[in-house]
Amino acid sequence: MHVLLIEDDDRVAEPLVEGLSRFGFTVEHARTGAEGLSATEPAMVLLDLGLPDMDGIDVCRALRARSSVPIIMITARDSEVDRVLGLELGADDYVSKPFGVRELVARIRAVTRRARTASPDGGGSGTEPSGGSRADGCGAQRIGPLSIDRRTRQVRLHEVPIALAPKEFDLLVCLAEDPGAVCSRQQILDTVWEPDYFGPTKTLDVHIAALRRKLGDPSWIENIRGIGFRLDPPAGCAVRPDPWHGLR
Repeated sequence: MHVLLIEDDDRVAEPLVEGLSRFGFTVEHARTGAEGLSATEPAMVLLDLGLPDMDGIDVCRALRARSSVPIIMITARDSEVDRVLGLELGADDYVSKPFGVRELVARIRAVTRRARTASPDGGGSGTEPSGGSRADGCGAQRIGPLSIDRRTRQVRLHEVPIALAPKEFDLLVCLAEDPGAVCSRQQILDTVWEPDYFGPTKTLDVHIAALRRKLGDPSWIENIRGIGFRLDPPAGCAVRPDPWHGLR
């Protein structure tokens, strides 16, 4: 992944460039807002707010006016006003200094997954994804008899509404990003509970159990021992072979 780091402090930038490179990222470093705005569009922008030539908020506004590239703000500013303003201008996440490279990598991956899920065309290949997932006429994702509408946060099974708690819905959406594929426990925690979650991991098992009960069949969510979980329609669920592009 090509990452653009807009950061004027070399004491911060150099360790980040080195650390992200170890995780396989290609990092381009811009020291000013103008330099960042003139760079080739990357797959991800890491944006400091305290730049020497212009406020990072203005850089965020300019980037968002011309592109939907994911933006993570990295800054020493930790006031609620700055966080809210940055997010309202279109930033996808906000990380306060100091932070670790592993946390930043987890946030980059989480934002990337969310961006792919929300993509209008999703980069679909024109074939049906694993698990028989597709989009219906209203834009909801269908996996067999299960319908997931991310816009309205509504879930239906055999056309019957299912009431899910917010975390249960987010957990279902995480598993439904690639039906049939295994999501690791850490990937789910990073996505549903955010990378800075330090509570007991047992909460994941509690939410999985609750989601299984509400889906009416525990075989909807398979436990891959020692790895994580995957979402797959139980045997016998009818899946129409329509291609699905809306969320891939």
